[in-house]
Amino acid sequence: MVRGKTQMKRIENATSRQVTFSKRRNGLLKKAYELSVLCDAEVGLIVFSPRGRLYEFASSSMQETIARYVRHTRDTQQDKEKTNAENMQNLKEEAANLMKKIDEIEASKGRFLGENLASCSLPELQQLENQLERSVTKIRARKNQVFSEQIRSLKEKERQLATENMKLSEKCSQYGLLHKETPNQAAEDTPSEDTNSQISEVETDLYIGLPESRLKRARVA
Repeated sequence: MVRGKTQMKRIENATSRQVTFSKRRNGLLKKAYELSVLCDAEVGLIVFSPRGRLYEFASSSMQETIARYVRHTRDTQQDKEKTNAENMQNLKEEAANLMKKIDEIEASKGRFLGENLASCSLPELQQLENQLERSVTKIRARKNQVFSEQIRSLKEKERQLATENMKLSEKCSQYGLLHKETPNQAAEDTPSEDTNSQISEVETDLYIGLPESRLKRARVA
């Protein structure tokens, strides 16, 4: 079973704390001595006990080791500051170059629009004219290409619509043939003369005369 690391905390018992301090201090001093001998390293170790007592180990001279540490820290800080200053200067120069390029682009844009041409020499004006002509040639070529694509698209749509129109015409013709009336059916559907006369008599009986006369006729009948 894997056990997690025990969280270190302060030893509450004073006696146990003092014993642990003595053991760990001696072990630390021993490791510092071994490191200086085995690796030929300059080692300086300073330990203050809880009561303020000093314990130290130095492979050469503690004062010289501390002075060397101070010099190294100061030099490192100076190098860091110098590096930061150089980086800042590089950023400023880069920003200045970018601003210069932006100004040149803006000036070139203005010349293409026909502005600020007074300061241009004859060769510059000729170069500008050639560039504009090349640009116009490319623009016209692209415009013609777009026109051609649109024409092809419209022709394709026209062909599809013609095909659909032909299909609809065929369907309409078939529908008309199926529902076309025959002469016999037309004759059967046309009312005869006898039927028309009967309808006329009924209409006359229904609408001619006063209500009383119509009532008498109904009784006689």
